[in-house]
Amino acid sequence: MTACAIEPSATGEDDGMPEAGCTITADGAYAARLALDDGSWFPERWTLDGPEPYAVPLPGNQPEEPGTEVQPMGDGRVLIHRAVDGRHAFALLYPTGPGTGELPLGAVECPEPATRLRLLPPAPGGVYAYALAVGSWSTAVWLVAGGAFGPEQLAEIPGRCSGGVWLDRAGRMLALDREVSGHTKAIVVDLGRGGEVSPLLQIAPGSDDRLLLADRDSGLLLIGSDAPSPGQERLGWGVLGSTLPVRFPECLRVPDRTVTPFAIQPGQVLTPEHCAVALRVDGEFGSWVAMWRPSERRVHHLPTPEGWLAGAGVWREDGVLRLPYATQEVPCGVAGLVEPTGRGWSELSASAGASEPETAQPEAGEPGAESREPEASEPVVPRPVPLREAPLGRLVTK
Repeated sequence: MTACAIEPSATGEDDGMPEAGCTITADGAYAARLALDDGSWFPERWTLDGPEPYAVPLPGNQPEEPGTEVQPMGDGRVLIHRAVDGRHAFALLYPTGPGTGELPLGAVECPEPATRLRLLPPAPGGVYAYALAVGSWSTAVWLVAGGAFGPEQLAEIPGRCSGGVWLDRAGRMLALDREVSGHTKAIVVDLGRGGEVSPLLQIAPGSDDRLLLADRDSGLLLIGSDAPSPGQERLGWGVLGSTLPVRFPECLRVPDRTVTPFAIQPGQVLTPEHCAVALRVDGEFGSWVAMWRPSERRVHHLPTPEGWLAGAGVWREDGVLRLPYATQEVPCGVAGLVEPTGRGWSELSASAGASEPETAQPEAGEPGAESREPEASEPVVPRPVPLREAPLGRLVTK
């Protein structure tokens, strides 16, 4: 049997998003990254929820390959994904005094030579970890950590999928971006119902609509779509379960820059439009952080700490954005940024005179206009309502 191929940059290339410098658990307690020392790569776990952040190196018997994936678990162990002898092997790493303990979890083999396998973002709760195996015609979702008998295939989805955003705190509803017939649309995979698939984003028939980020408290969604500007992806926002249209603020258009959302302020349960959103801005001269709220018409561009692990960060409910960084002098550091309130920061304002389009409601009989209810014997899990878009004659700037 031929194993899946693995590439160091597969995540960023598949999703069209730059890779983050480290991976952080859903609750922000731990982080993990592949660190470099004297030309050798090794896993490193960061503890972020204590009085001071600290790092624990977890080197194995030999250096890791540059494309090796690592992911922190909720109990402080680190999941590692290696390509070994034609297979994808998974293990949990943990410190054992001066050394590193390793608990093998098993391996995954894929029948198609062209299949690529990568870890999905950390699931809520930190008990389970999942991987996505993308083949030529279908995509499989694997449970690779937390199961009773090693890696287990949970679902197989027609089409090539990328992305991966968790929509609920139970770790059951997974949003993926699926490419079918030349167009990409975000879908929802219900892992509690055998991988049942339902649509999530259907902005325009011929548009590419991807889900980039979601907040499980407020339902705020950050979306990438070329619906308002065919051939050019725009950053927009919507609310999970809402029938209001997706909005594409003009202030989020930054010429010659790539803008990627990476963290949303939690705790704003009833006011998603007031959630602060952290944006990674990549340009010719490097990467920096920007802050934005859907209720505002401006973006604040902030300086980042030296050595920022670009694209990594976590919001606290009090409005402080914590950014992990590593330098020679400070090998494990976390900087706190707050949203500026004065005029001393660089801002990009929305175009004057822009107005909002009218709201479009899903019509009866349209796919996704109604949500399927679970069986009475099953626990009730909120199901996303597919988002629609009003006619795009006028761009939303709010």
